[in-house]
Amino acid sequence: MDVAVGIVAQRDNERAQALAATLIDSLEDATTVVDEATAAAIGEGGVPVASMTDRDLVVSIGGDGTLLFVAREVGQTPILGVNLGEVGFLNAVAPDDAVPVVANVVDSLRADGAVDGRQLDRLRADGDGWDLEPALNEIVVHGPRRGHGGGATIEIRVDGERYAESHADGVLVATPTGSTAYNLGEDGPLVRPGTDTLIVNQMAATEAMPPLVVDHDAEIELAVTDAETAYAISDGRSRRELEPPTTVNVSVADEPVTLAGPRSNFFEALEKLE
Repeated sequence: MDVAVGIVAQRDNERAQALAATLIDSLEDATTVVDEATAAAIGEGGVPVASMTDRDLVVSIGGDGTLLFVAREVGQTPILGVNLGEVGFLNAVAPDDAVPVVANVVDSLRADGAVDGRQLDRLRADGDGWDLEPALNEIVVHGPRRGHGGGATIEIRVDGERYAESHADGVLVATPTGSTAYNLGEDGPLVRPGTDTLIVNQMAATEAMPPLVVDHDAEIELAVTDAETAYAISDGRSRRELEPPTTVNVSVADEPVTLAGPRSNFFEALEKLE
């Protein structure tokens, strides 16, 4: 079968752009396209990242932030991450290994029509007539601003049972993938990837309960009051302004993200954190 590959390089990163060009040259037996920004830098034709949903594989070259962006745009299309960042929880492939690893995945696709990958849960958040783009890391609900006088009262219910209610800067719900992101900065627990759990973590609550780890299929309700306005945010990008009193429902999305290729070593990546 003909294998169609999309390549997305970190914006304004010459090293990532050069590697994208190298991959195009090496994948002679595949149909390759690059994102528009990379195309302009390397003199190729480009397409919007969102149009790569019809590809068999998308290669993300950069840090974890680049892969998060790609995941938002391409949905369930398998993604292989090449790590040019500092840590690399999501990007398992070193730049020097990119050409042979991508070639092996393409060969597997050509032979079997599928990739050997792992699926990562994403979160969906919705309310009265709205929803956010799915989040690979976390959904955050917070008051008008962080800090003194800027929070909201947020009641947390899990499967209909009340866990906590407090005035707080906010509450975040994280996947295992997101345990090392915003959640970790808010003193939440580390959760090993692949664990079927979610994390519920209050942010600077006046009557704080410990961060809570729940089953991944739990239904979480965040009822927001005592604030003029509030926000629900998906992976720090997709944002919805709220009018309290209101309730935000958070649960696992129907469509996970598929990561192709080798897995990163979670514990080695942790050692790189400052």
